[in-house]
Amino acid sequence: MKRFWKEVSLGEVDGGWQVALDGRPVRTQGGKPQVVANKALAELLAGEWRAAGEEIGAADFPLRDIADYAIDVVAGDREAIANKLLAYAETDTLCYRADPDAPLLQRQQAVWEPIVAAFEAREGVRMVRVSGIVHHPQPQATLDALRKRLEALDPLVLAPLEAMTSLSASLTIGLSALEPDADLEALWAAAELEERWQAELWGEDEEAAARHARRTAAFMQAAQFARAAGAD
Repeated sequence: MKRFWKEVSLGEVDGGWQVALDGRPVRTQGGKPQVVANKALAELLAGEWRAAGEEIGAADFPLRDIADYAIDVVAGDREAIANKLLAYAETDTLCYRADPDAPLLQRQQAVWEPIVAAFEAREGVRMVRVSGIVHHPQPQATLDALRKRLEALDPLVLAPLEAMTSLSASLTIGLSALEPDADLEALWAAAELEERWQAELWGEDEEAAARHARRTAAFMQAAQFARAAGAD
């Protein structure tokens, strides 16, 4: 598809900020005005439109897609999104460790345990660690506290949080990435710890490397969106 606009601008409107293409305000894929809460996020979205080439495709606008999903879907049903995210807390990757005699356990302990411990202290919850793959439920008090935390988030933060949590299979990582001082590279490395371990043992083919690059980019884009959405 050919690029169909020349000028990208943004302006303050009722309810926040909105990008315009050649003076026409951008709308979501669901037909709603794509109005975001602050100028920082609007600038981020405008930058994506400005960076587009002469030939464009749907994959060129991941930030727009997050904004559209937040406005069209998340805003109308935060409870459903919270339920989806709580399911990741129940099976959080960082809480399922290798068997005690497995070589992988030492690396998991070194990388994952500081992240989980900091998360527990910050959120005031307790996460159950498990050896092996047999499911063990998290405490109800933990789930209740996390539900309250999730339902209080703005849809424009909740949407990228869902993306980060899904990519990492960890609500611990997703919520940790929302912290202003979060080391995003370290969090993503923790999410991919087991995959990278296997690559060290057996090597990585071209397809796996491409998949790794796509997933890394998607996580970082979602984190960038969330940080802009949460800016003052």
